Amino acid sequence: MRPPHLPSPNRPFSRWARTLTSALILSSLLSSSAVTWAQTAEEDTRDLLKNTASYSYTNPNTNTLIESYTNPIANVLNPSLLDPRGRVLGCGGAPLDDYTGFTVGLYNPDPTDPTQSELGGLVALTRTEVPDIANNSIPLGINPNGSNTNPFQLSNEDQGTYSFLLDPNRGQLGVGQSYILVVTPPTASIYNQRRVRLTITSITPAGNRNLVTYTATSLDGLPIAAEGATTFEETVTTIGDAERISLQLLALNFSSTLCQINQIQISKSGDRANAAPGDSVIYRLTLRNLSDGALDNITVQDILPTGFRLLPNSVRGALNDTEIPITVERNGLNLSLRTDAVIPFEGAINIVYAAQLTPDAIRGDGRNSASVRGFRVDNDLGVRDGPVVHRVRVNPGILTDCGNILGRVFVDKNFDGEQQPGEPGVPNAVIWMDDGNRITTDENGLFHVKCVLPGPRTGALDLTTLPGYTLAPNLHFIERNSPSRLVKLSPGSTVRMNFGVTPTFQEEAK
Repeated sequence: MRPPHLPSPNRPFSRWARTLTSALILSSLLSSSAVTWAQTAEEDTRDLLKNTASYSYTNPNTNTLIESYTNPIANVLNPSLLDPRGRVLGCGGAPLDDYTGFTVGLYNPDPTDPTQSELGGLVALTRTEVPDIANNSIPLGINPNGSNTNPFQLSNEDQGTYSFLLDPNRGQLGVGQSYILVVTPPTASIYNQRRVRLTITSITPAGNRNLVTYTATSLDGLPIAAEGATTFEETVTTIGDAERISLQLLALNFSSTLCQINQIQISKSGDRANAAPGDSVIYRLTLRNLSDGALDNITVQDILPTGFRLLPNSVRGALNDTEIPITVERNGLNLSLRTDAVIPFEGAINIVYAAQLTPDAIRGDGRNSASVRGFRVDNDLGVRDGPVVHRVRVNPGILTDCGNILGRVFVDKNFDGEQQPGEPGVPNAVIWMDDGNRITTDENGLFHVKCVLPGPRTGALDLTTLPGYTLAPNLHFIERNSPSRLVKLSPGSTVRMNFGVTPTFQEEAK
């Protein structure tokens, strides 16, 4: 019996053969669900559209039944959609405990931004479906994002994997084309938003595929691979069946890592809130590992307050109650505390040291600040925290921060700058201090400035208040041949500031 779709024997054979050939090709295209996607470059199977049809007919002249098969039809499939499937991982490359609330979006760069680092609009992706419904013009998608939605909501079921399909027929796959992949954590998450720019640098035909080379660049300075790299270049190739090939990395071989906002924490405390010069203060530093991995190369930068002096033999360190060595470097008030110990997950290092207050401490505010930095062991990512501040209120005790300046304006007869017997003082002379204070000498030429802040202080003699006198030349100290004097005042000290003058004589008019 003749199959119903075959032509009647009364039709010319050549016309029937042309019709059959067209029907076979159309049937093959409709029955094949193969659409080209993307895979890693290691896959090298060629993707061909193959079909063979059987046929039979009776020769009307000889009444002979003829049965045979057509030769195989083999057409190379052209790439249709590019498959960027990836996964969101933790900072060390391990899956997160909970993906609830995380979204991944693919954005175009802002066309007005020359750096291509600001977000433009979401990429309009071609709609797909899983499973494929024949004859509806919607191509087969890939899981987990079967409908190719953008942005895509991550789930615990898929363990943070996501997928986007780019359509070259919409101009989404071309050399120079850039996208910004954005991973957004939920509100109040310990993670930061991630932004990575993906730029296609070359497309090279290779048989029935394309080799696509791209560059991935971190836009937030954090690593985009477990090895700590912030940029890398990779090449992938298009293939024929995305559902059979499980891609672990994002488009273009990319997997995004998320790092916590704070991965290490430093806190500082002291054993007293008040201290006086001569006392000692014991400081405690606690360094806690808040990351999901181990930390090493720990360095603490500690700035002591003015007048505080480290007691070097007092430095001690412990990791989870086990003593560890601490290396100390001093540069003035700046301390660098280092250790080779590795802080494990949820571990902590405690550092204790003592500082003694000197008389200069009353000049400072007692504020001590410290910060810490280190590196993750798994990806060499730098972590830091601080500064944290601890303040000790300094009581002067028997010391006072104020200094005193005693001085005299006198007639210097021998020009040595020092007052001897027979060199009288000059009253009502005015001295201007560097802080704007105006001081007047008494009847003996003496003046006294009380409670002056320590440090370098200057006073200037106002010669306009001394009619009949001028500055006496100093034969021993050149710097005293000036109406100004510079003194260095220590806390609680007293210094002298003397000015020698000499009378001026005018010739009598003739």
